[in-house]
Amino acid sequence: MSTLIRAAGLTNYVNVACQVGLNPRTLLRKVGLSEAALADPDLRVSSSTVVALLEESAHESRCPTFGLRMAEARQLSDFGAMSLLLTHQATLGDALRTTIAYRHLFNEAVAIHLEEVGDTVIVRTEVVTDASASSRQATELALGVLFRMCSALLGSHWRPYSVNFCHAAPPDLQVHRRIFGTAAKIEFNSDFNGFVCSAADLKQKNPTADPVMARYAERFLETLPVPNDLSVLRDARLAIYLFLPMGRATIELVAQAVGLNVRTFQRQLEEAGSTFSDLLTEVRRDLALRYIQNERYPLGRVAELLGYAMPSSFTRWFTAQFGMAPAQWRAENIRKRAALVRPGEPHGRNRRKRGTRTAS
Repeated sequence: MSTLIRAAGLTNYVNVACQVGLNPRTLLRKVGLSEAALADPDLRVSSSTVVALLEESAHESRCPTFGLRMAEARQLSDFGAMSLLLTHQATLGDALRTTIAYRHLFNEAVAIHLEEVGDTVIVRTEVVTDASASSRQATELALGVLFRMCSALLGSHWRPYSVNFCHAAPPDLQVHRRIFGTAAKIEFNSDFNGFVCSAADLKQKNPTADPVMARYAERFLETLPVPNDLSVLRDARLAIYLFLPMGRATIELVAQAVGLNVRTFQRQLEEAGSTFSDLLTEVRRDLALRYIQNERYPLGRVAELLGYAMPSSFTRWFTAQFGMAPAQWRAENIRKRAALVRPGEPHGRNRRKRGTRTAS
């Protein structure tokens, strides 16, 4: 079953597309969407379609910050009915945990995990779709929206230690600094997507909180129909995406994350035609290609992030999966990307000749 998100996830798409010189109608039609569809924020659309639209838009406009620009004007109200509950949570920690608990109401493709390490909290996010594809734009959009939610609740008190991205930095960081300006630093080529803050930040009081309204909002959300059948396969994949780079993708922890004991978890996976080992391999393949495409990741580090203590074990696994060693795959991928760039054009087609301005 397709992973779905609310059409509100594409709020500001048309405006940003026009700003960077695109024809949004053409690109929407290309992925089977229309402006009329985006007019209904509660309409459910395929997450793979949204990811493809954002990546294609970034490519066509040569704007590597396309997704992040869409996050810049987001409001709490874009969360739909859930925004009322978020507004009245007592603390930032409560708001984040509420977002995790009710994420199926607005975006089934986003996984969020809170990890407390002493006085520090790591908030990890992943965008996981049905198709294995680059999701840089969707990742920056999701993290930008989550960051703005924290800013809306805490205001000037929201000053995280860092914002982290697995992918490489764009040529120009102006948009990132504008949106994540309260963070002490912005880190690319990181081990995870998300942000790091003080544990005290999660305990900061929300001045707009009203417990009576929070209870009312929660009761209302419980009456809403679930937009898609709850899927143990989908939830398990989300958990593995988060836990594997942490070295914690065990069947026990993943079963716990989806709210089942191990035996029930295994049985439900079997009923869905899968096993934990199958899911682990599937996610490991996706992450392996994601990490290897980033040339700044040493292959030894890629092996660690995928759960291999010895690089040689990772090399054997990768060769069995993809028919060549990881170093060879990376070298061939670099050559293929270089072949797509014509002389004198650093990134794809030269759109300046067509009157389209280039954005960073």
